[in-house]
Amino acid sequence: TSPDDIEGMYGSEGILTARGGMTSHAAVVARGWGRPCICGCTSVAVDEENGEMTVTLEDGGQRVFREGDFVSLNGNTGEVLAGEQLVAPPAIAGDLKTFMDIVDEVRTIDVLANADTPEDAQEARKNGANGIGLCRTEHMFFQPERISKVRQLVLGDDEQQKSALEELLVYQRSDFEGIFKEMDGNPVTIRLLDPPLHEFLPSLEDDEILSDLATQLGSTVEQLREEIKAAEEGLRGCRLGITKPAVVEMQARAVIEAALNAIDAGVDAQADIMVPLVGKVEEFRYQAALIRSVAASVFDESGKACDFKVGTMIEIPRAALTSHLIAEEAEFFSFGSNDLTQMTFGYSRDDVGTFLPTYLENGVLLDDPFVTIDTDGVGQLIKMTVENGRAFNPSLKIGVCGEHGGDPRSVKFFSNEAGLSYVSCSPFRVPIARLAAAQAAVEQD
Repeated sequence: TSPDDIEGMYGSEGILTARGGMTSHAAVVARGWGRPCICGCTSVAVDEENGEMTVTLEDGGQRVFREGDFVSLNGNTGEVLAGEQLVAPPAIAGDLKTFMDIVDEVRTIDVLANADTPEDAQEARKNGANGIGLCRTEHMFFQPERISKVRQLVLGDDEQQKSALEELLVYQRSDFEGIFKEMDGNPVTIRLLDPPLHEFLPSLEDDEILSDLATQLGSTVEQLREEIKAAEEGLRGCRLGITKPAVVEMQARAVIEAALNAIDAGVDAQADIMVPLVGKVEEFRYQAALIRSVAASVFDESGKACDFKVGTMIEIPRAALTSHLIAEEAEFFSFGSNDLTQMTFGYSRDDVGTFLPTYLENGVLLDDPFVTIDTDGVGQLIKMTVENGRAFNPSLKIGVCGEHGGDPRSVKFFSNEAGLSYVSCSPFRVPIARLAAAQAAVEQD
């Protein structure tokens, strides 16, 4: 899959792909949403035009499934099962709850969750998360009425862009309020918009969506196709925030207003605003000043104030190498270990499946570095960042919010060797991370 498929993925109960692997786009997104996902099922052939899927069975025979047929997925074992299976939601109760209470007494590192909606936050809290370590604001835009406003923001004229931002502000503020209420008394780390805006645009072949969007913008389908082709790629993270400050202003306002509203409702809202993809301290300084300026305006308008922090993701090697400078400005660090691994190795998660099996088979790699942290390379950048950051600010809160936050072996490294304050992972992997953190603490003793 690619970001173009995000609407369909969001509306699905499960995801099955013929290509990819554990660290491909579909797997990473599905894990965060708690959707069962099987990637790289080479026995599957999809005929999109006829709405059919052909599965080659172990005996060489084939079975055809048509649109409307039930297929069940076991994301743990990789099994694809014909028909609808009986399932039950997992629950932490009884003896398991007693055991997990003991686990929490032993572990020395906090376990937070990556959650993007109030519903995700509720699931995270139920699974024992100590807060939200990553709220990906772009994941709040997948509903049809919201993504149409993002598209209006990208392709509309000045007035249409302003109108889109005003409506997106309402959506974001409401979602943030819900998350603060679910996480009452626990920190909520909200990452500003990270992916490039062109990823929200429709496919050039999607005539129905293009027609609706053209009507919405008072344009034509052909004009839209040309504008989509010309959309700027690579304008993401803080680069997007610096070149299009109105987006950051909207998001910062939504966070601060939501926190004030939640506090008025009796909630202990703890907002941490995170700037993504920083490579130079000047980038962070620019964005942090804008965020604090927006917060000051909201405080003046409302006659109320609240505490909040502004920090950054460390996901570019240059940020790790200059962490001593960034620590003078940022109030917390969070490692985006997925991107940090990509940029340190020079691999791409989207095509790593083409050579990773051969690398593992021949001992070039002992582990998939997108699943278990590479302690010799990426891990050294992490340890250096922690050391340099805390040399300036000994109480600097530092965590990790990449996929590695739910991997037991990685959790042991983050806890015992890197000295992180917390790990953050999918709400559904929180119990595993809690147990791994306790096991790490026992081993260290």
